[in-house]
Amino acid sequence: MIDPSKLYFFMLAALALLLVPGPAVLYITARSASQGRMAGFVSVLAIETANFLQAVAAALGLSAILLSSALAFDVVKYLGAAYLIYLGIRKLLTQDNQSEGGQLKKESLQRIYWQGFVVNILNPKTALFFFAFLPQFVDPGRGNVTMQTLLLGVIFVSMAIVTDSLYALV
Repeated sequence: MIDPSKLYFFMLAALALLLVPGPAVLYITARSASQGRMAGFVSVLAIETANFLQAVAAALGLSAILLSSALAFDVVKYLGAAYLIYLGIRKLLTQDNQSEGGQLKKESLQRIYWQGFVVNILNPKTALFFFAFLPQFVDPGRGNVTMQTLLLGVIFVSMAIVTDSLYALV
């Protein structure tokens, strides 16, 4: 299936990418710091669910369609930006965001999950990443390209669950 030497280099490259904090890590650490470790772990689950779906889209060629259409790419990009603006405005306008003791009220884990999922699934850079990164480690001569790409996506998401969970502990 996948050449073991390519898999080794894929895992090294993936680990290097995963150890550099990005927007997902900021989301995870913010949730974990403000609402506890469980909220951080739910954020990890949400982000990695979206990453898995992006990896499946890349394996099936759907990312290529998104990235080849300027209109589709812009729609996803602006939907993502609009959602982030909506979350910010909602947070600012929510007057009852503190309990009587002056501490922030905890949001439900379901809400935290869906916010993290939507933020990551509407990030066109995630689709671009999977579309550009995974194929570099696929060898058409070693079997089904879709399955190889999907396997690499699963490996990446599995590694991301581990590394991102470490950030949730902070």
